[in-house]
Amino acid sequence: MSTLKARLTRCAAALGLFLTAVACGSEPRDERLTVMVPWSGDEFQAFYAVIKTFEEDTGIQVDLEVTRAQTQQLDAAVAAGAPPDLAVLPSVGALNQYAGGKGLKPLGDTITEDYAQPFRGLGTVGGEVVAVPVKADVKSLIWFNPTVTRAPESTTLPALRTLSRRASGAWCLGLASGPTSGWPGADWIADILLSRSGTDVYRNWLSGRLPWTSPQVSAAWQAWRGIVAGSVGGSSVRRFAEAADGMTAEPPTCFFGHGTLSAMGFPPTADGARTAYDFVTSAPEPVRRLEVSADFVGRFTDNPNAERLITHLSSAQAQRTWVNEPGGYGFSANSRVRPEEYDNPAQRRIAGMLRPEARYTLCFSAADAMTPDLSAAFYRAVLDYASDKSLLPTLLEGLDVVRSGRGEPPVPPDDLCALPS
Repeated sequence: MSTLKARLTRCAAALGLFLTAVACGSEPRDERLTVMVPWSGDEFQAFYAVIKTFEEDTGIQVDLEVTRAQTQQLDAAVAAGAPPDLAVLPSVGALNQYAGGKGLKPLGDTITEDYAQPFRGLGTVGGEVVAVPVKADVKSLIWFNPTVTRAPESTTLPALRTLSRRASGAWCLGLASGPTSGWPGADWIADILLSRSGTDVYRNWLSGRLPWTSPQVSAAWQAWRGIVAGSVGGSSVRRFAEAADGMTAEPPTCFFGHGTLSAMGFPPTADGARTAYDFVTSAPEPVRRLEVSADFVGRFTDNPNAERLITHLSSAQAQRTWVNEPGGYGFSANSRVRPEEYDNPAQRRIAGMLRPEARYTLCFSAADAMTPDLSAAFYRAVLDYASDKSLLPTLLEGLDVVRSGRGEPPVPPDDLCALPS
């Protein structure tokens, strides 16, 4: 058993959704550091492979604090004056809230120089680099099992609604996901708004210049409900992972899924990569706009080992290790990690979409660019709307109320969309 796994087994203390992994012993702090992360399963194992290399190369012990309630736990730790040395930021909205002397420590200006836009700029606040986008993803994808069904002939709204009419339960739709339940619908609604209404509307919505009750935003919600109409029953309490499993079940219980590759839980085998799943972009041609996301890592203490680890995590070598860990399905925004270096064929195709030559405009995930309280309200509204579509006007009015009185948006809207460069 690995050193870190042994420590996790011997010493882990689980309290609700929060797991703090600490080492037994009395090593001085300057020979160790703590990192708060939200990952589990294969995503955690992919991250651990990078951590293991760092521990072996440096002799520095890394203690992991694993939590699915990242916002609450990090807020509590920072408020108590006991933050982890490094933390995966739960959103770029939170990243901006912690910047400017409110917890995050500035990093060197060169640490993200190899990273593409919009990822690079979103880690910079007030002219200072405060976080590194160590893991990227693409959300504007529709997945299917090619051994069972064909790709959608088109991803226009009428074509996607037709899929639902042809087969009840066509979509693998689950909205339950612990404290962030509702996010699968929120991502999809934002994706529809971006692809159908364009980047200006998308930015105006996130900046507050376009209200939630606007015709464009309301239409995106209604379009999503129309697409998943035959699959929405029970989705508010159906776990996303369980729903996605239906695509590759024997026999399958659903046929199409929307979202990132890492969220789908496909088997991490070479055969699976070729035959058990495939994808098309959810934006219809000739639209070339993608909703993307990233996990940013920031430094909260002056522990010099934290600076060493964040430099390691952002390096091209560590990024190559990370994206090629089986089942992790990560992507790198580091331009030195080229698509042909990905072992998995599906990952290679998606990684190519993040390159300048693909000419996709990349727009950061809407909910991740909001303040934590607004994104949480967005998720709750999705759950309510899935249960009762007549609630939409009231839900959108409520989201405008939540957003009101909060001043400027946490993330400058102009930073949210860019051609990668």
